[in-house]
Amino acid sequence: MSKESEKQRWQRNFADLLQELRVAQTGVQILFAFLLTLPFSNGFTRTTNFQKDVYIVSLLAAAAATAMIISPVAFHRALFRQGRKPELVRFAHRMASGGLAFMLISMVAAVLLITDFVLDRPIAFVLSGLTAIWFLTFWAILPFARRSWGEDDVDDEEDNPPTGVRD
Repeated sequence: MSKESEKQRWQRNFADLLQELRVAQTGVQILFAFLLTLPFSNGFTRTTNFQKDVYIVSLLAAAAATAMIISPVAFHRALFRQGRKPELVRFAHRMASGGLAFMLISMVAAVLLITDFVLDRPIAFVLSGLTAIWFLTFWAILPFARRSWGEDDVDDEEDNPPTGVRD
């Protein structure tokens, strides 16, 4: 198995990051579209001031997430063919991480908005807190805990290269 060059590694990292952003972009755009239409629904007039405040937080967080997750495309356009792939990858990584943080805020706020609308507020807070913990578990805790898993297997990989795609 041949070693990839530094340029190839940056190119692969960028391609991997773009694939990840496509998944996140779809999710945040669907959430953002839902939030944009919500005030025009019949039941929105029955919302309390608290629910309207939560709605605004969710809407603005979805807008911020959308901007951050799409921003690597604009950055790529600005740096196109300038040989600055490492800078682009580092920027895109930061924007993707920030975008996911804003997406988490928006999703938890949306859950709070809807559960507060249909249930008692204490139950809405509990369910929203559980939602936040659930997202943080899969988006932060497990990935960071996983970073050190399998480090002992590096020698095994060199002897038996995987047949699938490496990350």
